[in-house]
Amino acid sequence: MTITTIEPIQILLVEDSPGDISLTIEAFRGARVANQLSVVRDGEAAMAFLRGEPPYGESPRPNLVLLDLNLPLKDGREVLAEMKDDEHLSSIPVVILTTSADNGDITGAYHNQAAGFVTKPVEFDDFLSTVRSIESFWLSIVRFPTP
Repeated sequence: MTITTIEPIQILLVEDSPGDISLTIEAFRGARVANQLSVVRDGEAAMAFLRGEPPYGESPRPNLVLLDLNLPLKDGREVLAEMKDDEHLSSIPVVILTTSADNGDITGAYHNQAAGFVTKPVEFDDFLSTVRSIESFWLSIVRFPTP
């Protein structure tokens, strides 16, 4: 009998709201699949993390990015476009997780190859349920390539 060791799923959360960071961490805490959640709070830090630039040189390559659109220094729209223009980052699935429900933002995200667009609910329980739904699909059903 061969035992296969499953590597934890690496998730990068790009979010500047401390409350939304805490809620997302709480939602993933009870995940059925082992995951490691890294958090950066602005778009410039996101790109440094993804490219392994200081101070993120030892950071793991994420299997999934959860990206807010309204970020300081470099907004999520720019981060998504840069990721998809970079041959080393373009294959990483990006799910937009934002307060925006603007059709232009939705269209722009999919135009730039976002894997999904989720509008954050305002209510606490709804937010947890939404993040857990993302976890259920992306961490339980979807398969990621091994490095």
